Amino acid sequence: MSLVQRLEVRQGQALVMTPQLLQAIKLLQLSHLDLAAYVETELERNPLLERAEAEGPATGDAEAAGPSSEASGESFDASDPDSWQPPELNPSRGEIETDFDARLDNVFPDDAPTQVQESSAGDMLSLTPPPYGSSGGSFDSEAPDFEAALTAEISLRDHLAGQLELATRDPVERLIGGFLIDAVDEAGYLRETVEGVAQRLGADADTVARVLTQVQSFDPPGIAARDLAECLAIQLRERDRYDPAMQALVSRLDLVAKRDFTALRRLCGVDDEDLVEMLGEIRRLDPKPGRAFGSSAVEVLIPDVFVRAAPDGSWLVELNGEALPRVLVNQSYYARVVRGASAEGDKAFLSEALQNANWLTRSLEQRARTILKVATEIVRQQDGFFVHGVTHLRPLNLKTVAEAIGMHESTVSRVTSNKAIGTSRGTLEMKYFFTAAIPGAAGMAAHSSEAVRHRIKQLVDGETPDDVLSDDALVQKLRGEGVDIARRTVAKYRESLRIPSSIERRREHYAHGSAHHGALALR
Repeated sequence: MSLVQRLEVRQGQALVMTPQLLQAIKLLQLSHLDLAAYVETELERNPLLERAEAEGPATGDAEAAGPSSEASGESFDASDPDSWQPPELNPSRGEIETDFDARLDNVFPDDAPTQVQESSAGDMLSLTPPPYGSSGGSFDSEAPDFEAALTAEISLRDHLAGQLELATRDPVERLIGGFLIDAVDEAGYLRETVEGVAQRLGADADTVARVLTQVQSFDPPGIAARDLAECLAIQLRERDRYDPAMQALVSRLDLVAKRDFTALRRLCGVDDEDLVEMLGEIRRLDPKPGRAFGSSAVEVLIPDVFVRAAPDGSWLVELNGEALPRVLVNQSYYARVVRGASAEGDKAFLSEALQNANWLTRSLEQRARTILKVATEIVRQQDGFFVHGVTHLRPLNLKTVAEAIGMHESTVSRVTSNKAIGTSRGTLEMKYFFTAAIPGAAGMAAHSSEAVRHRIKQLVDGETPDDVLSDDALVQKLRGEGVDIARRTVAKYRESLRIPSSIERRREHYAHGSAHHGALALR
């Protein structure tokens, strides 16, 4: 067998992911907050990009990233994406694809204007997206800035440090107290041991314990506790309710979690009525006293798409203009600067900046259209949910939506990630509408897992103390309603809803019933 060297020519196909393709794919899966941050970075890096103001461009010579924009006083055909810019500054689609070595339709399919589609209930689904780059509202530019007058929220550490300054003047105690305060987490618990603090500071353990007791007397009650039992004990001492019975109850919180009321009554030496009253006091305490001073702001879920009912009974699906970044390509600035550029490097930089700006605006518009298209199909598939609620939620997966709109399944997955739909039933993540299918009994249609979970909660909420439903009983009731479900699946759904087992629920019903009968006897 001999080894021979030779040259061969082979023809094949391969997908090359250019930076522009990667950028477009990345934009598709970003949330509106991440997208706004990304666009902000591009605005700082690209001199030809400008932020669109609420009332439009100030100079009138910048081009909006939308189909209805105007630039330099000239009007362009909104139906032709390549006519958004003046001809001498607007490269054709073929030139852009040649420069970037990527096809625009490899990123997103070119969508025609979305047409009215018929829903599963026979209604017409009207789509009225606002012009991309248009403003969702306007404000008086001379209106006062109310945010500038807001005071900064005080942190938990500052709140405790201020009390420490008033509690002691001893520099050693202040040093130890400051170290203990720094070791308190956001929930208000101390994550260091007394011995560990004493060793690290080279102080006496008794001194550290004394300062810790002083810090635990600060507001809010229960702060700097080392565990939940100590946190509750501090709050009960503050209310003068830490008697021996309550002390015994706090020492066995594991029995409280298990709802073992028989063992708790025996441990505390109280009757049913007193036990229920003690448990009520425990529930009124704050297990995380530091959360009132949370350092992280609560992020409100802002919908990317709105769904509302039309007067004729159809559904209107609209893009949320406030969640879409609006950017402009300043063509006049490019024309002015490129005429004065003499070096080849400057011209190449400006040309690349213009191409990147054009690609970004096209990607943003295609992203908006794709989100609207996917949301439209979700509304069509889940028409029963919008009419009747969660009980009519249908099983749905990414493949079904992808095949219906002619897109790849991975594209639908990126669209539905970190996106939300605003409905009359609240703002819900798009992923909420994709649920697994639970087979129907006796050949009936499949049921959505979310609808089954909701039905389990309804059955548990409607049970009586004399008829507490076990997991097997829930299985029988669901099968009677046409849901073929296994017992382990019911247990999994029950635990996900944080519903205790039937034994624990029976104990709780028994404790409340005993307390009620005791109160009647006292009358």
